[in-house]
Amino acid sequence: MSYPREEIEETVERWLAANKKAEALGDWTVMAEMYTKDATYGWNYGPDTEFMAIGRDEIREYALGAEMAGLGGWEYPYQAKIIDPEQGYFVGFWKQVAGGTREDGTPYEIAGIGGSWFHYGGNHQWDWQRDWFDYGNAAALFIELMQLGKLSDGMMERMSRPLIQGQNGLYPVHKAPVGIWDLPT
Repeated sequence: MSYPREEIEETVERWLAANKKAEALGDWTVMAEMYTKDATYGWNYGPDTEFMAIGRDEIREYALGAEMAGLGGWEYPYQAKIIDPEQGYFVGFWKQVAGGTREDGTPYEIAGIGGSWFHYGGNHQWDWQRDWFDYGNAAALFIELMQLGKLSDGMMERMSRPLIQGQNGLYPVHKAPVGIWDLPT
């Protein structure tokens, strides 16, 4: 279904404002209303595990809650935005930047490219989102921060949780009820 470009652009601007609010609060659950009730949101964690939240409640609790826990003080500045109004897609490329800087003045930032691919579901809400990020570089930065004693208690707690498939949106690859590549219809 095609949507007016201006409508999707306005939704993107609302999304970016909600993202800034979430960063300031250190609480990403405030973004849950940006999703339709039946939206899906997922990403891959490597060769064995993927994450999939199905519906706004799981997105709030799992994706924006449990999975973002410990990232207070982090920012996700969008670097580029691409909108395809004919198919209803928005793709945003972002950085993952932790608070603080190294002794040489460089920020604590996850190397590599991160991004989100969204499908517009009408009413200024997304009905589908898939993320990608460099899991290896994320782990390397978390280890660096841990060794320096600069990793938040919340992230220390989160990192101590194993990626147990079958709970809180974690599934074996290709076994989630909705697949990573199951595009909206």
